[in-house]
Amino acid sequence: MDFRAHGFCGSNCKPLAEMPTLSNVNERPPTFPSFRDALCYWLKLGCISFGGPAGQIAIMHKELVEKRRWISESHFLHALNFCMLLPGPEAQQLATYLGWRLHGWRGGVAAGVLFVLPSIFILLGLSWLYMAGGHLPWLAAIFYGLLPAVSAVVAEAVLRIGKKALKSPMLWAIAALSFVAIYFFHLSFVIIIAAAATIGWFGATMAPLQFPASKSHGAVGDLSEDSFLILPPPPAPSWKRSVRILFICLILWWVPIFGLGLWLGWDGTAFEQGVFFSKAAMVTFGGAYAVLPYVAQQAVEKYSWLSHPQMMAGLGLAETTPGPLIMVLQFVGFVGGWQHPGNLSPLGGAVIGALITTWATFVPCFLFVFLGAPYVEKLRSQPRLGAALTGITAAVVGVILNLGVKFSEHALWPDLSKRADGFVAVVGIAAFVAMQRFKIGLIPVITACAVSGLIWRLAF
Repeated sequence: MDFRAHGFCGSNCKPLAEMPTLSNVNERPPTFPSFRDALCYWLKLGCISFGGPAGQIAIMHKELVEKRRWISESHFLHALNFCMLLPGPEAQQLATYLGWRLHGWRGGVAAGVLFVLPSIFILLGLSWLYMAGGHLPWLAAIFYGLLPAVSAVVAEAVLRIGKKALKSPMLWAIAALSFVAIYFFHLSFVIIIAAAATIGWFGATMAPLQFPASKSHGAVGDLSEDSFLILPPPPAPSWKRSVRILFICLILWWVPIFGLGLWLGWDGTAFEQGVFFSKAAMVTFGGAYAVLPYVAQQAVEKYSWLSHPQMMAGLGLAETTPGPLIMVLQFVGFVGGWQHPGNLSPLGGAVIGALITTWATFVPCFLFVFLGAPYVEKLRSQPRLGAALTGITAAVVGVILNLGVKFSEHALWPDLSKRADGFVAVVGIAAFVAMQRFKIGLIPVITACAVSGLIWRLAF
């Protein structure tokens, strides 16, 4: 399965089949890495993992397959196929799986944790700066400039994902119906995704041409499997192993959440965030952009933890930090805890909200990976699963379009004013053209928009 074909790849990403060959590498198998060597690599990856899932996957491929040869090409691609079928951030889950294959459960935990750890601390600091310094004119002006940038980023994502995902009339229809269902009828994101997966599952048999599921890549380069690290065989799947993993992960997942409920109250913000983001972790198929409409719908409109402009600011911050884009959920938890701290101080409520949100978002990822990892080699040919993912991705296009429309509405007409904000409109269009037409990178565009906001607000 080609992750590009399902819309999870940035505009500058190349298919794995176009990556440099391995013919110039010594074909002698490398030395098995020590756990310390692996730790150093996973920490380095967590600090440089910019560029969204496509960039992060490309970095891992270059280092682990081409340079270090710890993982073979076919094994890497089979693992990627597996992670694409799981809810959650596929790049972080891929790192978790590869760490598990190298050093067992402790390697998987280390890889998965270090992939997000640097971004946790960076985003905590930026979130505090946003909430504590929001009254400062220069800082408010910078975040004002982020509004059009985020609208442009979401619009570009709709086109990029739609171009790769909508390859048949049925997929176009699913995308359109998904947009109508969530925008006009406020239908739950979970229901939309479940319906799209069901349509894809049965469509694989009834109308296979309408649900084209990508096939796995072949090996790339000139090296044989023997030229890569010889890994020990994975543990055989068994009910005993599955029950043990399920028990351990569920305890780790829910004990902190229920502990916060006992401490701060069952109707407190922290407990509500733990439960809500646990549910969100179960439906995050399609990457961060897919789950953001669901989070915005619930966190903004139902729980009132934050506003649409604050949500847009969080997305802008998450786009400029390393780690998976889904780290924007930590910002949601931080702002929600700050504005609804209960008996805690605003900062105390914010930190707890951010940490429990991150915990509930990522602990399920380890559960999914460790449960399914022994079955990776059996997923080489599963057309129905591929078609279900194709249907989900088509629906994701519709829900991302809904997100973009809502973000743009709140950016162009703040406080329900009748007059559109000209600065947001002009800068948003310019940012979109810069990314779409001239292929300028995301971080330069966001930086330019932030500087434009600063200049505009301070000058006028």
